[in-house]
Amino acid sequence: MQDTISSNTSALMSHTLQQYRSVVNRCKDLFIKKAKDYGTSWRVLRPISIVDQIYIKACRIRQVQETGMQKIEDSIESEFIGIVNYGIIALVQSSLGKDASTELSAEEAQALYEQKAREVEDLMQQKNHDYGEAWRDMSQESFVDLVLVKLLRIKQILANDGQTIVSEGMDANFSDIINYGIFALIKIQEQ
Repeated sequence: MQDTISSNTSALMSHTLQQYRSVVNRCKDLFIKKAKDYGTSWRVLRPISIVDQIYIKACRIRQVQETGMQKIEDSIESEFIGIVNYGIIALVQSSLGKDASTELSAEEAQALYEQKAREVEDLMQQKNHDYGEAWRDMSQESFVDLVLVKLLRIKQILANDGQTIVSEGMDANFSDIINYGIFALIKIQEQ
């Protein structure tokens, strides 16, 4: 019996990984196209500006969820893609630091994106193992609320000059935001 449960869990986690990577590839594809259109203009964004960009998207999703109405055509799905991409931008910004060039080639931006996406995927696999695919039972509303909580935590960390006493830092919170966005996108695809 234990072997059957273990086998089923392993198969589900393998399926999750396929879905996860498919979503990340969709997000990355848009990121690369925008890098070709706009360059790496996002390099001028400070952490609070990235937080605010994600906040705007999460608030819009929540507003549409609560009212059931929207006046612009951007879908909830496209907003979650934006959350994922801005989350990865935050991690790239953190790794490059303030003194790095604002201009990156599309190839450099893609390589940095892929590196951070792999790191976040590794975190997802570790947490997914320990939490046993619990995210599959969560609602889209919960993902948005958790993104908003993480953003408020990041704002507080920024107010504390980036310092925490016992809590995870900004990168860990951005990584969780990215994973919540990816999970929401997987669930949207499954509907």
